[in-house]
Amino acid sequence: MMACTTLACPSCRVEGDGPLTLVLLHGIGGNRNVWPAQFETFVAAGYRVVAWDMPGYGESAMPAAPTMAALADSLRTLLDSLAPSRFVLVGHSMGGMVAQELMARGEPFTRDVAALVLCGTSPAFGKPDGDFQREFVRQRTAPLDAGKTLREMADAIVPGMLGEPDDAAREAAHALAVEAMGALTPEAYRAALQALVGFEQRAALARLSVPVLLVAGEHDNNAPPKVMARMAEVIPNARYVCLPGAGHLMNLTHPAAFDAEVRAFLADLRA
Repeated sequence: MMACTTLACPSCRVEGDGPLTLVLLHGIGGNRNVWPAQFETFVAAGYRVVAWDMPGYGESAMPAAPTMAALADSLRTLLDSLAPSRFVLVGHSMGGMVAQELMARGEPFTRDVAALVLCGTSPAFGKPDGDFQREFVRQRTAPLDAGKTLREMADAIVPGMLGEPDDAAREAAHALAVEAMGALTPEAYRAALQALVGFEQRAALARLSVPVLLVAGEHDNNAPPKVMARMAEVIPNARYVCLPGAGHLMNLTHPAAFDAEVRAFLADLRA
């Protein structure tokens, strides 16, 4: 784990060394521990690898406000603590949204970001006070209001995010994902939901000036392949891949295929 010099800096895991730093940004039910294969693969390949605990998660303090802007501020603080380096932001689900929120600000906030990997994510959720958004939050907080724990919620939610891996991969991914979501506090989960439903950066896609790899899962119902394919059509320098058999948690259930696509993308950056 990395110790930052300010209270606003999120906690993170740091391993390896190299001219490029991969910054792994988890989704709403994750934490810094949901990238085991990626640490093994990319540290061995000569990259510095960092995985944060999003504000409110793990040992990271709660965000100043439950907004994507506040989360992007925290991400910039983390990057500053890791500088100088060239960064590749690898954002899964909500983590991909935080990366897009930062990139939408342009220079100088993006000055050292060399590329993006966006996986299982989308460019918008909507407005916090919309009917759909209010219902989304209600549905996802109703079990908490009824007395269920986040671990119990995860046991019900995670199987639908796994796609079609082999049995061993399914079991390992299920256990890790449930453990991560079960470690969340209800307060952090509610704050993340509030930030999520206010996300809207569709107009910023066309302004992305760095190479972008978009990785979809064939069976991902949270961020369907057609959504990510449309993103790729708008981004100027985009590469789109869809992993066969994968669901929303593709880096856990299909790590070899996921890592291979990211390694090929990074090889072009090093060339």
